[in-house]
Amino acid sequence: MRGEYKTPGGKLVGVEVVVNGAGKPVTCTIDGDFFVLGDDDAARAMLSDLAVALVAGTPLADVFQRYPSVKLVGADDVAISTAYQRALRTEKNGSSGETGRSIRANVGVGDVPDRLTSNNDVFHQLHQKRWKSLHPLVVHDILRSPAEQMATDEEWARQVAAGLRPATLRFWSWSKPAVVVGRFQSIEREVNTKAAEREGFEVVRRSTGGGAMFIEPGKAITYSLYAPKGFTASLSLETSFRLCDQWVIDALQNLGIPAFFSGTNDIACKQGKIGGAAQRFFSPKDGGPGALLHHVTLAYDIDAEKMGRLLNTSPEKMSDKSVKSVVKRVAPIKRQTDMKFEALSSYLETYAKLSYN
Repeated sequence: MRGEYKTPGGKLVGVEVVVNGAGKPVTCTIDGDFFVLGDDDAARAMLSDLAVALVAGTPLADVFQRYPSVKLVGADDVAISTAYQRALRTEKNGSSGETGRSIRANVGVGDVPDRLTSNNDVFHQLHQKRWKSLHPLVVHDILRSPAEQMATDEEWARQVAAGLRPATLRFWSWSKPAVVVGRFQSIEREVNTKAAEREGFEVVRRSTGGGAMFIEPGKAITYSLYAPKGFTASLSLETSFRLCDQWVIDALQNLGIPAFFSGTNDIACKQGKIGGAAQRFFSPKDGGPGALLHHVTLAYDIDAEKMGRLLNTSPEKMSDKSVKSVVKRVAPIKRQTDMKFEALSSYLETYAKLSYN
């Protein structure tokens, strides 16, 4: 049995429950488009322990306390408990005993008191200082398959974490169409896999959280930033996303495209969503600095009908949106500029090089 809950302004949580012949829960798993920040092993262990706590009826807050270095972003104990209860099809408030008292220091976007935004002078000073210090190598990578791209992202991030690669901003392209699902999503729930196979789309999983992305070569601009972990030190998750992507907001606005940040990790305009970002931290290795992987996909153009056939979007996911169709929420850049795909891609790469090198 399955239940879902979408945190207003946050992310979707899904809980799959297996019951015995008497209808009693035996095991469950948690999935969704949320983010989990922290050591990889600890993050997976926390999600596993949360599932165990749901079935056992013990407080989820106790689990969060055991993992002080891990942050669940976009959802909380209430969201998880609600999804679990919906899976059981009960009217109870939550078998875990939670009443909304999650450990907020460990759940949410972080604990930076100044709440920096991209609209204030303090943020712009921080942005210029940190990017100037980072001085990333800007790379136009070779064409790779979707699976190779996912592997390259993780490999390069781990190399930075070990001190074997300098900070790098990589622009990359796709050799075939793909559906890319987030690290904690259920492929079966998010993707019509038969339709994807029929239409020649490769389904791959990336190493970061967030939601599913629909990609066709020549219609999406993708870049990844691999930076030492200290690049976003002391910042909330929301501010770290803005730090990493302010340059592309500026570049698009210079073209007359009124782009802005939306929510925690989206880039949008008044007409809808342009693109999305995701992050993951990698622990220091062999004396290295650790690493931040931050990657973005911008929709230049999109076949909305095809996307609708391949992606499964539950009504719960759209429950807090004014537009109830994921297809109608997307506003590709092509609708807002006469620039061709190749020209726009080249412009963004050049803008990044001139801005930070």
